[in-house]
Amino acid sequence: MTRTRRTLAAAAAATLVASGPAVAQEKYPTRPVEIVVTWGPGGGADSMARQLSQLAQPHLGVALPAVNVPGGSGNTGLAQILNGRPDGYQVATYIMDTLCTIALGLASYKVDDLAWVVRTQVADSFLFVKADGPFQTIDALLAHAKANPGKLRVATTGFGTVDDLTVRYLGHRGFPMTVVPYPKPGERYAAVVGGHNEVLYEQAGDVKSFLEAKQLKPLIIFAARRHPAFPDVPASGELGFEVELPQFRGIVARAGTPPDRLRTLAEAFRKAMESAEWKKFAADWYMRPDSYMGPDQFPAWIREQENVLNAYVKEFGLKAR
Repeated sequence: MTRTRRTLAAAAAATLVASGPAVAQEKYPTRPVEIVVTWGPGGGADSMARQLSQLAQPHLGVALPAVNVPGGSGNTGLAQILNGRPDGYQVATYIMDTLCTIALGLASYKVDDLAWVVRTQVADSFLFVKADGPFQTIDALLAHAKANPGKLRVATTGFGTVDDLTVRYLGHRGFPMTVVPYPKPGERYAAVVGGHNEVLYEQAGDVKSFLEAKQLKPLIIFAARRHPAFPDVPASGELGFEVELPQFRGIVARAGTPPDRLRTLAEAFRKAMESAEWKKFAADWYMRPDSYMGPDQFPAWIREQENVLNAYVKEFGLKAR
């Protein structure tokens, strides 16, 4: 082999040795990781993302700017993730309402198209009414719904969500009400407080300020048992309603994101959720204390929830609108 050929061969070998490990061991993250908030400002997903961003930043070592992209029951913002690069530099919020759109055939993607980074919150849902309105008990509300089919309007996050499924289940049981979608949380709450809609489907933490101001009142919690913070509010299980769809919130990335980057993100989020600030935040929002799940458990749990939603859709004869 001539000196020139030996030199070229050595250079090529050096390039291969240098480039392979360098790419495989590329430092992550080296720039901000964007959180796409798939709902409007002021709601539970928005508050969760911004609190998590603030508390995870010291552990991740880069900023986590949150950008609101509402619409499509969470799927508008999610499209940015699905159409982006699977490199770990863009993640999104994901909640039970959005998962429900898959069960109802309203989503253009499947569970396996996403990487399930971390489950951050689990909370039960309620029906709320205006505190000084005509409905002071769930019995009174349901009696009116039965006598006036479709007249009661329920402010929800959107069609094809858990809100929508639950309201349609109540209609299936003989208490028909009309779903009115409001992608922006502030508009949804104002619609009930202002008397434009009679009922609100929501989690207690999202409307805590309205509860403290005695503007809203919970009538029922969709759970097997009553919530300790609301001992006078009957649970759906007591009333024979077989629908319990706790709201969850979490963070997802595009499928194909390198596992080591998913673990880096999940670890930063786990440390954030172990802080005193997060625990106070979770308690203020009436979250379950065992909400955290990382990338090793979260995907299997999501598939279980998808099966539950599919069963409800089939059993209740629910179809996409």
